[in-house]
Amino acid sequence: MPHFKLRDGAELYYEKNGNGPPLFLVPGLGGDGRWWGANVPELAKKFTIVVHDHRGTGRSSLSKIKYTVEQMADDALQLIEGLGFDRVHWCGHSTGGAMGQVLAIDHPARIDRLVLSATWGKTDAFFRRLFEVRALMLKELGPAAYQKSSALALNSPWWVRDHDADLAAAEAKASETIPEPEIVLSRIAAIVAHDRRAELQRIKARTLAIVARDDMVTPLYFTEELVRSIPDARAYVLPDGGHFFPNVHGEEFRRVMTSFLLES
Repeated sequence: MPHFKLRDGAELYYEKNGNGPPLFLVPGLGGDGRWWGANVPELAKKFTIVVHDHRGTGRSSLSKIKYTVEQMADDALQLIEGLGFDRVHWCGHSTGGAMGQVLAIDHPARIDRLVLSATWGKTDAFFRRLFEVRALMLKELGPAAYQKSSALALNSPWWVRDHDADLAAAEAKASETIPEPEIVLSRIAAIVAHDRRAELQRIKARTLAIVARDDMVTPLYFTEELVRSIPDARAYVLPDGGHFFPNVHGEEFRRVMTSFLLES
């Protein structure tokens, strides 16, 4: 299993698949690259796909540090450089999109085209309150309750209706998925602190922002703000799919993103 050693000794688990222009697929708060599912082999037909587990999640080092979005982005930058890439396409979902903003602003030479999937530029009262509740559920009731409550915000009601057994199975394994709740709580604090809104106009990368109209975690207005703030950015809005729309409407998600990344 490939691991990349960071400068402080922690390790990132990563996988590289396919051939073509390099494309980093970066997951959200859960941080596990397996979240991308079937999108990886399909996109690997046209791109060199790199997915990694964020530090503190999945198969990467479970470092008990103070997490920040900047630290997460720096870990990914070390991986980009360590794999020998000068410049990559970046598709970041939610927290991965916040990381992409940091890299596109602070290290513009490293990011070719930028796809911001269900993400935000600055926390507001809604986002803060949502994650205060999620953090409280984890602290007071534990991983299974956290998973159960989170599923109601992350997914469309009709998807929950049709995947009750899948969600129950995930809840049963919650202690394995979240072996160190304090790490998740630190990562939640990190994303609540994210604020790059005033610097978004500095992004030079060609940018596409994608969201589902019924996303209850990063509502449509966040994407509208990103597109207003980033020069020449464009938006694509799906009619539904919730916060996890890339795995609900994968074919459409891949079609729109591939067209954007390959256009001249």
